[in-house]
Amino acid sequence: MSGFPVLSHFTSLSPKSYIVIISGIFRYFHLILKLLWEFSFLHLFILLFLCYDRKDCYESNLFISLERGISMNFITKCWKGILLCLVIAVPCWFLGQTFPIIGGPVFGILAGMIITLLLKDKSMFQDGITFVSKKVLQYAVILLGFGLNLSVILETGKQSLPIIVTTISTSLIIAYLLHKVMHVPGNISTLVGVGSSICGGSAIAATAPVIDADDEEVAQAISVIFFFNMLAALFFPSLGALLGFSTKSGEAFGIFAGTAINDTSSVTAAASTWDSLYALGSATLDKAVTVKLTRTLAIIPITLVLAFIRTRSSKAEGKKVEFKKIFPMFILYFVLASVITTIATSAGVSADVFTPLKTLSKFFIVLAMCAVGLNTNIVKLIKTGGKPLALGFCCWVGIASMSRLMQHVLGIW
Repeated sequence: MSGFPVLSHFTSLSPKSYIVIISGIFRYFHLILKLLWEFSFLHLFILLFLCYDRKDCYESNLFISLERGISMNFITKCWKGILLCLVIAVPCWFLGQTFPIIGGPVFGILAGMIITLLLKDKSMFQDGITFVSKKVLQYAVILLGFGLNLSVILETGKQSLPIIVTTISTSLIIAYLLHKVMHVPGNISTLVGVGSSICGGSAIAATAPVIDADDEEVAQAISVIFFFNMLAALFFPSLGALLGFSTKSGEAFGIFAGTAINDTSSVTAAASTWDSLYALGSATLDKAVTVKLTRTLAIIPITLVLAFIRTRSSKAEGKKVEFKKIFPMFILYFVLASVITTIATSAGVSADVFTPLKTLSKFFIVLAMCAVGLNTNIVKLIKTGGKPLALGFCCWVGIASMSRLMQHVLGIW
């Protein structure tokens, strides 16, 4: 044992010490399992195979349910719809990897809308589809938190904070005004405004349950965001050159791309193109992604404010809605996931450890968008798409213009 001083130390311990150590280890792993459950990335998989007795198939607590005994109620009601969404989501995921400018979520919505036209009777799938479109969408947002190191974002992204606050405010104001002027439905206006200004599909995923948006409204908003994402990825490098951004540094265009393009894949595409055009290595990409991640944090105050507004408006209409019932608890888990990532990486844990969770978050968004597509009438979507598209364009122009103006005011460009 001389070569193993730690083992020598353990062999000298008393039986009571062993019991204390083993007890501590079990408590530690119990806590970890509980946290994993509350973060919900085990939640979905356990529910698929072991569903426990509870009031409905959307609300559960693993540890309470274990005491109640196993029930097959959830599996019976939801497995067909969940399986259908998975069958659609897997090829859409790989298509998204092959064509990142379009992205898996868009393929998922389109595939879902096409398949739902072929299904004469969806009743056997509906419970599972609803579960995926509502709860899995929230799980995706929670897992998104594992991709955010708060210390790095706040340290390197603070320069862009005034621009981010201004562009988000501009988009939301434009969305509200055009909602009034053009009579665009309130939920669609909110989703397009939030999606345009924060982080596209992830922001829509976080906002939809808070404002009680239905799947057709989510599909409408995602479609608008996707359209302008593609345009941004294709034309922003040319627009940046036309506007006179410095080609010797990636800072100005990186901030512009990070604040004016809403989806990470399109931000990456535009910034990488700028780096390639002007031989800047990855300077533009690094700046753009940091700014984009800083924008993602705006999900937290936006959802909380929207929950408060919804509560007040419901009370004004004479409806009894309690704030705690519509409070977006999954946002707290999103924050907790971000804090765990920040603490872990500060303690020396590699950020690569969290990569599988970030990947799972992206897959969950694709999975949820398949369910959204299955609940969407494509004919109605096309007929009613003109006004939301115009709204999205105005938000996009407003964000891009304000980003350029604020860079000039701050002396960045």
